[in-house]
Amino acid sequence: MISYEFPINERIRTLLRLEHLYNRTIQYVGRDSATDHHAALLGIFEIMEVAGRADMKSDLLQELERQRQALSALRNNPQISEDALERVLIDIEETHCKMLNMTGKFGQALRENEWLMAIKQRVTIPGGACAFDLPSYHYWQQQTAEYRRVDIDGWFNPLLPIKHGLDIVLRLLRDSMRENNYTAKNGNFQQMSGGKTVQLLRVSLPTHLAAVPELSANRYAINIRFVVPSTSGERAKVVDTDVDFGLGYCNL
Repeated sequence: MISYEFPINERIRTLLRLEHLYNRTIQYVGRDSATDHHAALLGIFEIMEVAGRADMKSDLLQELERQRQALSALRNNPQISEDALERVLIDIEETHCKMLNMTGKFGQALRENEWLMAIKQRVTIPGGACAFDLPSYHYWQQQTAEYRRVDIDGWFNPLLPIKHGLDIVLRLLRDSMRENNYTAKNGNFQQMSGGKTVQLLRVSLPTHLAAVPELSANRYAINIRFVVPSTSGERAKVVDTDVDFGLGYCNL
């Protein structure tokens, strides 16, 4: 199955963007080539931009505290695994403490590093990070992978508490999912929401099915149309057959 997630509000959209950036950056950090480490640095810059535009730390701290209180009330519930519940509560508490220990504006130490900010400014220009533009950066790229990784870890690790916080929130959100199976007649589906609050929708399709969902939703209705995937640049065509799919509703 292929799953497509659609955030319904800006807050969840930002968390999903950050999750994507963190996961991609972690992959590049773990590799050895200078090209991969350049991509890791670009990922760090993107994380700083996305997280810096929102009060991410405060928002996550409030949500973690809200979830801690809600989950604590489930203690001694015979339908809840006490071990699993305690693991989640410990994870929330540890992450909450790490985030509280983050001082200053998100990524402030990196913003005060003139060498990094010179690179950040140049990489916004196509081809702007060439050796003749940034000779000091070129020198850094010629060092060993271990040498570069020490620097990258020093820049990236202080940003990880935010990742741990959003990982918990998104995991709890996804775990809340209620999924039903539907059929889109001639590739189109509409469902009235009845004013119910939904933060994330997930559409699941068989991998072999040549269809991609396009979704729009508000408090009153969910509209999905399935289009034929194409890389030729032609205008998307709506699937002209019935499409069986799963629709998951997630809400904290």
